[in-house]
Amino acid sequence: MKKTIYLRLLLAALLTVGQVGAHAAGAKVSALEAVEKQDNGVFLKKHEAILARGKSGPIGLLFLGDSITERWRIAPHIWDKYYGAYQPANFGIGGDRTQHVIWRIEHGELDGLSPKVTVLMLGTNNSLDYTAEEIAAADRKIVGMIRARMPDSKILVLGIFPRGPRERDGSPVTEASVAEAAKRMQTIDAVNRDLAGLDDGKTIRFLNINSVFVDQDGRIPAAIMPDQLHPGPAGYQLWADAMQPVLEGMLK
Repeated sequence: MKKTIYLRLLLAALLTVGQVGAHAAGAKVSALEAVEKQDNGVFLKKHEAILARGKSGPIGLLFLGDSITERWRIAPHIWDKYYGAYQPANFGIGGDRTQHVIWRIEHGELDGLSPKVTVLMLGTNNSLDYTAEEIAAADRKIVGMIRARMPDSKILVLGIFPRGPRERDGSPVTEASVAEAAKRMQTIDAVNRDLAGLDDGKTIRFLNINSVFVDQDGRIPAAIMPDQLHPGPAGYQLWADAMQPVLEGMLK
């Protein structure tokens, strides 16, 4: 019996070491796995701030996502005009993938909350390394986690926003960046088609507003998304206007 217990403990230890080693080596982990982001503590500080917001007072409208959600802070006048009356909270963290939001939920960010509506938009940061099926499955898992922890909250799932070719250092757009953007958009469009199936017309709604961000040629104007990923103030205005009819109905 003691030998059997010892062998089980040894096997568990070896599996743990293997998983840690894989993460440390940058190996791809499942989009459905809970992962704490390693970024010199920035992620954990933001997580702690979110936990504090949840404890500081009621939340009637919750936004959950990555940097596109977090950056609502650049358009406070739009945020306040459209959402200020609903005791809103922004639980977006820049750079988050599905794994990081799953970790955040597992570590208490939704505990004790009961917003009337939760707006979820997530997956663009997974779009290069993961298939549409993997990303959609992770988003569906997160929707299930929201329902389990906040059963009275309606959920508005937004289609992942469009993105274009990006060059972070200000260099001219290259063929490689154009190809990467096309690959990401193929994945994003497939994810959005999958997530549309979540809409039950009542407690879960799906809304794809991507058409408002692109011109007639399918390109994203710089005035709307200056870096081809994050909306500028004009982009957030388009977001608010396009979402408002559905959101108002859900908030009644």
